[in-house]
Amino acid sequence: MQAAAHRHSAPKRVRTAHTAGTIASLAGSDNSALLEALPIAAAVITRARGGKLKVMAHNERFTATVDQSTCSALDYSDADCLRDGPIASLLDQYFAMAPNSDELDFRDGEGVAAHHFRIKLAPLPRGPEDLPRCLLSLVDRTVEVQAERSLRAEMLRDSLTGLPNRLGFSETIEEVGGKAERDVEYAVLVVDMLRFSRINESMGSLAGDELLITFARRLISALRAGDVLARTGGNEFGVLVSLRRGIKDALKTAARIQEAMETPFKLSELEISVECAVGVALMQPGQDGEELFRNAQFAVKQAKLAGKPQVYEPKEASAARRRFSVETELRRALDKDQLKLFYQPLIDLKSGECAGFEALARWTHEDRGEISPVEFIPVAEESGLILTLGRWAMDKAAQTLAGWDKSWGEPLPIYVGVNLSAIQVARDDIASVVQSALKSHGLNGNRLTLELTESSIVQDPTRAMRVFEALKALDATVAMDDFGTGYSSLAYLQRLPIDVLKIDRSFVTGMMVDPDSVAIVRAVLSLAEALGMSTTAEGIETVELATTLATLGCSSGQGYYFAKPLEADAAIEYWKSRRR
Repeated sequence: MQAAAHRHSAPKRVRTAHTAGTIASLAGSDNSALLEALPIAAAVITRARGGKLKVMAHNERFTATVDQSTCSALDYSDADCLRDGPIASLLDQYFAMAPNSDELDFRDGEGVAAHHFRIKLAPLPRGPEDLPRCLLSLVDRTVEVQAERSLRAEMLRDSLTGLPNRLGFSETIEEVGGKAERDVEYAVLVVDMLRFSRINESMGSLAGDELLITFARRLISALRAGDVLARTGGNEFGVLVSLRRGIKDALKTAARIQEAMETPFKLSELEISVECAVGVALMQPGQDGEELFRNAQFAVKQAKLAGKPQVYEPKEASAARRRFSVETELRRALDKDQLKLFYQPLIDLKSGECAGFEALARWTHEDRGEISPVEFIPVAEESGLILTLGRWAMDKAAQTLAGWDKSWGEPLPIYVGVNLSAIQVARDDIASVVQSALKSHGLNGNRLTLELTESSIVQDPTRAMRVFEALKALDATVAMDDFGTGYSSLAYLQRLPIDVLKIDRSFVTGMMVDPDSVAIVRAVLSLAEALGMSTTAEGIETVELATTLATLGCSSGQGYYFAKPLEADAAIEYWKSRRR
């Protein structure tokens, strides 16, 4: 008998009263007729003095079950087929009173013709010559196992495309990665169909399903024999490829996939162009399959930003984990009010007095020390925390202004500039936030200058117009920050109620060595004058820059030449020191 076996832990023995009574009768008799009372195939097995296993009695169900399998050579008198193999081993352990289990599952035969059985052993009192005996029951589980296999196959397959699903793909990766010796390398590609949700929403789910099926077929046409394709998400597909020439093979596969998608897809009477992003991750020795797949998913996110296939880089992943960590810590810091506002002086270049301050968020982490705004502001924008941060900064700036006024005894002739993110403009009610801050601290609108980046205006000019008009209704000053870097149309400057243009530091710092920078600054100053706007130059770090900008007609400036960002108490002292 050839059999493949799997051990099981001993289950609780549960017998019907009828079965228990039959076994009790067998204690005093070897009559096989008593075995016929059992509803399952059964036989009484003993072990002779020499250790030989024998079948003492059996019922017809046992014979029928054995005969329908390939185990037809069973010799019931000598039980030669029980001499070796997993059944014999199970019985030997059982009779030795040291069983690992009293159950055994085994397969008889191979392929679709294989039969699957479960053997269970039950103790019997000793028989003639004081030989140990047991009741062996044999249950044919072939139908059950086949049903389990069919169900598992369904679980591992995508019902729409017929491809392996995420679970099936992961198991394939694990199987390949678990091979002890590999003469080739492997890589996982994740292919993401871009803008699929728009197609699905505009044309309906049936059209979306049709597109997915056609997309899958094209993917198959771009792959080589032996490559494994799976649908791992709604509009996401995974590919497992073997590599003979390392990463070059993986990138060639990615190129073939993108080339296959160049021809428009026909849905109903429409032709739809579909683009895809491809991320690649190389399999490392001993690597977990799920980790490999996540690496490829990370690479596909990078591919969406880059506009071309990307290979997973651990450094990029480390940076992403760092950003996630910063996000978590920033959320906690905002909840605990652990951030501070610093104030950088804005100097009137004609009089030399301090006209106001720009409020800048600063964060000193209790363990990591100072975390730069260059790091945490983008994280805040990406995560949506910029809304909370922006509201906090607006209220804090107004609170500081009110505190200065109170200490001075009357409203001071200074203002504070607060930066607004493009995310805030798009998602928040900026006017309500500003109005609430002014009302809470008893300030007039002209005490605040709201600075919006040029890029935030370009993204949605219509919304920017509504925001600007609402801010002007509060009597607030509106400034366009980083002017010259966002490719804004001059028409925006003409239509939008902008009061101040802030010249980006990249043009200011190069004025002393780059004639083009001087020309740009001159042009911005002339444009602002023509449109009735004032100007502020950022990044003034030398007296020469300050003098030159004043000569050219720039209204105000800020930079390390005047002062670094200061805490609130130091800032008001600085203002006092520059009064004339």
